[in-house]
Amino acid sequence: MLLLRCHLKRALPQKVSCRFCAVMGKLQSKFKHSTYKYSRPDGFIEEKIQTKAFQEYSPAHVDTVSVVAALNSDLCVSGGKDKTAVAYNWRTGNVVKRFKGHEREITKIACIYKSSQFFSASRDKMVMMWDLQSSSQPRQQFSGHTMVVTGLTVSPDSSQLCTGSRDNTLLLWDVGTGQCAERASVSRNLVTHLCWVPREHYILQTSEDKTIRLWDSRGLQVAHTFPTQQHIQTYCEVSEDGHKCVSCSSGFEGEGCEATLWDLRQTRSRICEYRGHFQTVASCIFLPRALASMPAIATSSHDCKVKIWNQDTGACLFTLSLDGSGPLTSLAVADSVSLL
Repeated sequence: MLLLRCHLKRALPQKVSCRFCAVMGKLQSKFKHSTYKYSRPDGFIEEKIQTKAFQEYSPAHVDTVSVVAALNSDLCVSGGKDKTAVAYNWRTGNVVKRFKGHEREITKIACIYKSSQFFSASRDKMVMMWDLQSSSQPRQQFSGHTMVVTGLTVSPDSSQLCTGSRDNTLLLWDVGTGQCAERASVSRNLVTHLCWVPREHYILQTSEDKTIRLWDSRGLQVAHTFPTQQHIQTYCEVSEDGHKCVSCSSGFEGEGCEATLWDLRQTRSRICEYRGHFQTVASCIFLPRALASMPAIATSSHDCKVKIWNQDTGACLFTLSLDGSGPLTSLAVADSVSLL
């Protein structure tokens, strides 16, 4: 696991800094260090700096790490092929607690932010609920899918959980009882990711059928289908205000490999695209707006690069190249963006 730091500088004497965690496909890696910096006509400076841009921690897992999510401002939770979920203090680099219960690789982690609770999904078709302040045994188990669970998101009030799978189904669960409340199935809808819209009843979903769907959790029905894309949609996230979402796609040699910003309000139209990766984009996140004058998006890719983009213009502001790390599979914000 890596802690990444970036600085987006304007011509004026101010800069935006952010910290976030990246998970890479290989456990041990050798990094090639190189640096470039150049000014762009819009006044921004794009940097590619490896030597001081990241901090690599001691391995928390004994096999490939698949996913990471933020639990609070100090802790993140990761999961991987070793079937273990690990709570990790990213500030100190120390493992806080390990959770074992799954029989196969952990594919997704969803945290109840600023709490001690989180959920894990696995190739064993199960979802489990864990509590950092309780024992290492799962507090609740959710069994209902017939194939690997590939989507996992919790409602804003933490009372409901939505899961998706390669079995073409979405299931809506009561967190308290562990009972399935709703089930929905769409042909060829091989779920790749789920994200609950803040303060709303809606759930955003990406799929291997190249489609992005917006579900209404009240009855678990499709409320809107976005235009079909050219490539598999691998991941999605919704902005903090719930007005926009970003999705990303598979690809190879620069074909596809993009992230797309969408309007979630009335028009639900495409706003901007972010192109520059050369292999599948595996993860995309909104960077927090706290005091930052410039909204930004981060992406990670199988091309071993993390890129930060100007959300409004689509310009790449920062590229971190982790050559030799293996595919970068997941990103999570580890600290707020701040204006220095």
